[in-house]
Amino acid sequence: MKYHVPVLLNESVNGLSIKPEGTYIDLTFGGGGHSKLILEKLNLNGKLFSFDTDDTAIKENSLANNNFHLIKSNFKFFDLHIKERGVSKVDGILADLGVSSHQIDNKKRGFSYMGDHKLDMRMSAQNEISAEQILNNYDEESLQNILYKYGDIKNSKIIAKEIVTYRNKKKIISNYDLLDAIRNISEKKLSYKFLSKLYQAIRIEVNDEINSLKEILRKSVEFLNSSGRLVVISYHSIEDRLVKNFINKSSFDSDFKKDLYGKKIEFFKRINKKPIVPSEEEKKNNSRSRSAKLRIGERL
Repeated sequence: MKYHVPVLLNESVNGLSIKPEGTYIDLTFGGGGHSKLILEKLNLNGKLFSFDTDDTAIKENSLANNNFHLIKSNFKFFDLHIKERGVSKVDGILADLGVSSHQIDNKKRGFSYMGDHKLDMRMSAQNEISAEQILNNYDEESLQNILYKYGDIKNSKIIAKEIVTYRNKKKIISNYDLLDAIRNISEKKLSYKFLSKLYQAIRIEVNDEINSLKEILRKSVEFLNSSGRLVVISYHSIEDRLVKNFINKSSFDSDFKKDLYGKKIEFFKRINKKPIVPSEEEKKNNSRSRSAKLRIGERL
């Protein structure tokens, strides 16, 4: 089985508008699909720095190429690592924010609501907090906020209460424990869509994904050369909204970032007015690409 099928592969790498002698960053190495295609477009003077925290991804997918540097680190620290290597500016940054197929399919990682397994959801084994710890230690209000903010779950208050009630009697350790905790919710509400949102919300909290995304977007401004490209593939509305606002308005909300004199601050030129989405053929061949949205900004 293939480790991971890269989403919007050609669209995202083409979005980088690669210069053969340029320097690029792939913040989410995973199965190495995007990195491999980037390397094919570089000459002997080009460089690619790729990042991942997953030991398995690094061990199984590393690429033999003198232009290539694979770094084990959370992508939000990319600036420190490239500075250590004498790099102050780059020509493009790519981030695919999805969870790899390998991680989802590996039941021991605890990302899926299918089957019985421990609730983990950590992208890296070095993460201090797991899904199990969140579900058993966060208070009811904190759980409610996570489910609503990161999963857009309308009945988050009821779900949080059910989880706390259950854990007071039995610790939530496995996937089946969590499903058992919310069993009193009607079957109609416990749909595939609902469970996907529930597990998404917990995973985002475990890995601090939103704050990490904000970090890389802020740092992209400093490290991209003029005309350098920022290319981001997101998979849910929270991420996409942040990326869209940052590229379009240089802020994380709907208002333009302004200087002390009220003048708009613009970091990027928007390359695609609407997000690029997978073709019907790609969605058919890779169902996990369905919700992907690609946005591209060019540094001014």
